[in-house]
Amino acid sequence: MDENLRRDILMNHYQNPKNKETIQDERYIKINSNNESCIDNIDIYVLYEEGIIKDIKFNGEACAISTSSTSIMITNLIGKTLEEAKEYIQNFENMINEKEYDESILNEGLAYNEIYKQNNRKHCALLPYVGIKKIIAKLEELD
Repeated sequence: MDENLRRDILMNHYQNPKNKETIQDERYIKINSNNESCIDNIDIYVLYEEGIIKDIKFNGEACAISTSSTSIMITNLIGKTLEEAKEYIQNFENMINEKEYDESILNEGLAYNEIYKQNNRKHCALLPYVGIKKIIAKLEELD
């Protein structure tokens, strides 16, 4: 991916994050995901109905990498089944950890394909995925 395009994607999702708001709706499952070594601290809210992730929101304070990663993750997971979401997550994590992955399903998530070059930023990019995986595990227990 072109460096300018990568920067544009990350900055757009940081400055104008998708679905950033606090939810007070009981139908949403909420989880907190934070990084104890920095300011990153986000709440993730998921609405799951009829076998589909209908909506995801988030709120909190986080660096540009965590915020943009959360925004991009949400964009890619809304409308997916749990299996489809897990496939996306696994491919994103594989990319971050320099393992084999299917780039055709990552969309703007590909903007992180070189984050491994800054090892300390990998956790920032993965922070929302830690939370969403916990929510998916809870949902699977309920199904």
